[in-house]
Amino acid sequence: MDLEQEVIDGVWDSLKITNRESVLNLDSRVLKEVDPDSTPGAFSKEQCLLETESLRLELGILQEKLHAQAKSSVLLILQGLDTAGKDGTIRRVFDGTNPQGVTVSGFKAPTELELSHDFLWRIHSKCPVNGMITIFNRSHYEDLIVPLAYQTLPQEALERRARSIEEFEENLQNNGTRILRVFLHISYREQAERLLSRIDVEKKHWKFSAADLQTRSHWPEFQRAYSAMISRTSDHHRPWHVVPADHKWYRDWAVMSMVVRLLREMAPEYPEVTLPDVDGLRRELLGVIDKAKKHSNGKNSKSTSN
Repeated sequence: MDLEQEVIDGVWDSLKITNRESVLNLDSRVLKEVDPDSTPGAFSKEQCLLETESLRLELGILQEKLHAQAKSSVLLILQGLDTAGKDGTIRRVFDGTNPQGVTVSGFKAPTELELSHDFLWRIHSKCPVNGMITIFNRSHYEDLIVPLAYQTLPQEALERRARSIEEFEENLQNNGTRILRVFLHISYREQAERLLSRIDVEKKHWKFSAADLQTRSHWPEFQRAYSAMISRTSDHHRPWHVVPADHKWYRDWAVMSMVVRLLREMAPEYPEVTLPDVDGLRRELLGVIDKAKKHSNGKNSKSTSN
């Protein structure tokens, strides 16, 4: 059974940020007002796990319809500090979808070639075509967050980037791409535990990078930068959603709920196809099947007689 729309809407509304500011304000308190350990809209862990399975089935159907109809697309932008769970969210939310209709792009530090172009240059080619769901594991917002946190660009340049991002995303939406922007909000303590796990558990060693600790040493700066970015670029038409991410089961349930809500709103349907001479096609195929059966039976009877 599909999860009640009221529950889906409740998650959407409780996590969205719409208190927009006209400039990048490092005094914004957006993230301070969200407890990473909280679970807004969730009744219990057990209930959420059951609902996640129901949502997974529905998401698979909606994604197939979107892919078949091929008239619009979805862009899910996932942002979050190291260990917030971007990879895990992608893996668990979309493991019931058809891989042919879902793409994932990650954006690390730009290469020398990418730096020689406009900061949005590397993003354009990764945007979804009609019928696709594309997930950005980090995104063009890195080009706003990092210089904002480290104060490597003047305010005027940062504001230009913010305006460029708004125009870029507006153009995507005008061409049929629905955008869902999600920030996975993890606590300082929980991040420490997950980083420690990457050190202590051998099979997780590949996930660990010394750069994670360098970024962690600038935790306050990144919290302020994300708060400023979210409050500057969020509005009622294209809000950011801040998802408390200390509990993985809640994080997955919340993100999946929002993806399903967006697709329900888009209401994709299988395209209507008119087949020419359906009765004739059916007779032809039945004839082929009948002929194959007779051929198979003939081979079997010869084998028996021998």
